[in-house]
Amino acid sequence: MVSYTVMSTEQKPQIVTRFAPSPTGLLHTGTVRTAIFAWAWARKHNGTFILRIEDTDKTREVEGGVKNITDTLTWLGMDWDYGPEKKGSFGSCIQSERLDIYKKYAQRLIDAGLAYADPYTKEELEAFRKEAELYKIPFLYRTHRPENPPVWDGSQPLRFKTTPKRYEWYDAVRGTLSAPAEALEDFIIIKSDGYPTYNFAHVVDDIEMGVTHVMRGEEFIASMPNFLALYEALKKIPPIFVTLPPVLRSEGGKKLSKRAGAKSILEFQTEGYLPEAICNFLVFQGWNPGGEREVMSVKEFVQEFDIAKIQKSGAKYNEEKLDWFNKEHMKLITPRENYAQMRTYFEHDNIDAEIVARIERLLPTAYDHSHTYSDFYTAYKNGEYNYVNTEPVYEKQKLVWKDDSLENSKLYLHKIYELLTMVDENKWNAEHVKEVVWDYVESVGRGNVLWPLRFLLSGKDKSPDPFTLLYVLGKKESLARIAHTVALL
Repeated sequence: MVSYTVMSTEQKPQIVTRFAPSPTGLLHTGTVRTAIFAWAWARKHNGTFILRIEDTDKTREVEGGVKNITDTLTWLGMDWDYGPEKKGSFGSCIQSERLDIYKKYAQRLIDAGLAYADPYTKEELEAFRKEAELYKIPFLYRTHRPENPPVWDGSQPLRFKTTPKRYEWYDAVRGTLSAPAEALEDFIIIKSDGYPTYNFAHVVDDIEMGVTHVMRGEEFIASMPNFLALYEALKKIPPIFVTLPPVLRSEGGKKLSKRAGAKSILEFQTEGYLPEAICNFLVFQGWNPGGEREVMSVKEFVQEFDIAKIQKSGAKYNEEKLDWFNKEHMKLITPRENYAQMRTYFEHDNIDAEIVARIERLLPTAYDHSHTYSDFYTAYKNGEYNYVNTEPVYEKQKLVWKDDSLENSKLYLHKIYELLTMVDENKWNAEHVKEVVWDYVESVGRGNVLWPLRFLLSGKDKSPDPFTLLYVLGKKESLARIAHTVALL
């Protein structure tokens, strides 16, 4: 058994992490959670974060894939030191622009007798597989390794020549792991189209870019012996491996993925979620700082983040919890900032400045019924908050509390009008107007006064309290509605 020592932070204190997605689809929650962890670890230690585009599988690449990656990270507030538009001393961060580097490393393995051209046709390989099935043994290419392989000219696949042995390594989350010799195989490192495979390219890139910590999912554990064999062949110390727990679907316990219902992150942007809430939600998918606190800013998460607190077990994706996080983050910013976030929803509505001001003042009250900006906008367009735009129309009898009378309601509202006219417009807020009228309200009866006041302002059986409505509508509009109602009674 070979016990493999990986790089320690003492050996290389400058932290370098990377996020290396393939532009084969839209970034979803599980993938972005990996990016956040890698980015946070680099930022916490004033290290380097690299955005690397692994685009060597041209058959699966989708148009706009790279833009989706950069747009997603930018929206979430994650910057990178080197990326598609910024080369480093190691060259480009786009794998398809690094082919000469992979060929150089491939030639180094060929010269060391550790790589060879694959001479077999697809038909011959299929025959080998069928033979293995016949004898009920695993198919291993290395058992058919050619004795005199042809000189590699780039037209054939190039395979890495493995030495079967047991590997043991340390993972920062899982502890000591190992794999038997059977896990090793003569895998392809350069395909016949000239592009490297993932197994080869990412190892070369991590070496060239000085990556110290590799954060990725548990699906890569099975391939670790091959990765370690490459590091050994290239005489390089591996980085620190950090295996993240899977993000699981809310039902069934299976891993969340693009094929299994995972949303694109930018879908959440369209639906009106805050990027801070998305980040907050995702970091708790497999990590916990301890204690009861859950809501934190990105800056606070970076300060708190510790690899040692990453959990081993999978985290269940729960969109209701995401809604809760989003509501909590909406509460942390001002009404004006909230409106700025949802401005795109109203950009075609041509609403005037006064209505905008009312919507801004209404937003904090709407939190109980809206988890996202699109929730609020939908409710607004459906008429739930139409009192913001126009004075409501209703039957006079609706202004009477229980067994009271219209005559009394008129007296109450007239007195409220008189009291409110004396309020300085600069002090017009829910707390102050309540303070001004409260003694009178208590002396007559809360329901008797507040019910007709609330109803004339909103025209609804259920709406915010009258003091909030007075604040939302503003002094001028509020007094106009009260005066109009008193004149009609």
